[in-house]
Amino acid sequence: MTKRREFLKSAGAATAAAVGAATLSAPYVHAQSKTAIKWRLQTYAGPALAEHVIKPSIDAFNKAANGEMVIELYNADQLVPQGELFRAVQDGTVDAAQSDDDSIAAPVDVAVFGAYFPLASRYSLDVPALWHWYGLREIWEEAYKEVQGVTWLSTGAWDPCNIGSTKPVRSLEDMKGLRLYTFPTGGQFLGRFGVVPVTLPYSDVEVAIQTGELDGVCWCGITEMYTVGWANVLKYYLTNNVSGAWAGSYFANTERWNALPEHLKSLFTVCMDSSHYYRQHWYWWGEAHYRTKGGKLELTTIPQEEWNKVEDEALKFWDEIATRSPRCAKVVQILKDYADTMKKAGPPYRYA
Repeated sequence: MTKRREFLKSAGAATAAAVGAATLSAPYVHAQSKTAIKWRLQTYAGPALAEHVIKPSIDAFNKAANGEMVIELYNADQLVPQGELFRAVQDGTVDAAQSDDDSIAAPVDVAVFGAYFPLASRYSLDVPALWHWYGLREIWEEAYKEVQGVTWLSTGAWDPCNIGSTKPVRSLEDMKGLRLYTFPTGGQFLGRFGVVPVTLPYSDVEVAIQTGELDGVCWCGITEMYTVGWANVLKYYLTNNVSGAWAGSYFANTERWNALPEHLKSLFTVCMDSSHYYRQHWYWWGEAHYRTKGGKLELTTIPQEEWNKVEDEALKFWDEIATRSPRCAKVVQILKDYADTMKKAGPPYRYA
């Protein structure tokens, strides 16, 4: 009887140990056998700027995905030139992109409103308000459904667009002949005031300013100028902005996006929203901080009565863009309605 008890006890212990070992090792074996989904995502931003505008959210995604998916982040022009980025997403060379419709030559009529559509916004909050509450999100979804291979995912706000230059700009006359690195649509508009738009790889801008090939940039606000080093080679910053906020988006290859399980789609959406939120407060802080404590750029201003000519010209420009398509006309009308609402609402939405 004693021997029988000892046998049953030892057998039971051995069985429990075997079950325990199997239970502990099962997740490890399962994890090792699962192949992680891998994406390559290229941003419009150089390394220093990417540290703020996208890297924190991608790091958070990779951590939260817990090995199921890994996104490799690439900076501006690292895999493909900026102007070819849309096509690269479309053909699967990269899986996703963070940029604006305008500079990546997205083949949709609304691409002209991406980046810095002249005088379309005053503050960064205008962008999410327009997309989420004034109907632009639905318009963008409609437009990109007409393009094969690319899914538009989300639009958020970045910094304002101001002129940083090696020559002082205190009047519209001073803008004539300035060779500025800028966006396609922004350059087209500024050309009406004598600006010469110049297209270069992002990484070449600083050297081009030093050699005199460029007189400055009209690409960003003062935060980016300091963050990426342009403030080291520029001398002046014009406080009048061409637009109050950059409208940038996330795009994904449609086949790769559709292949994701729903929980990873939701996780990526949350991380995009996290990136949008981070930029809201980082740029809001930075634009004031560097104007008052930057110490490298002298601030200049074109008097409002003269700058009114730019604002009036912007409305003419809007009307010209509206003739391109019924959808463009719809967007322009939304922008006009929004501007009218903000003006009627008064401070802090709009100041006289």
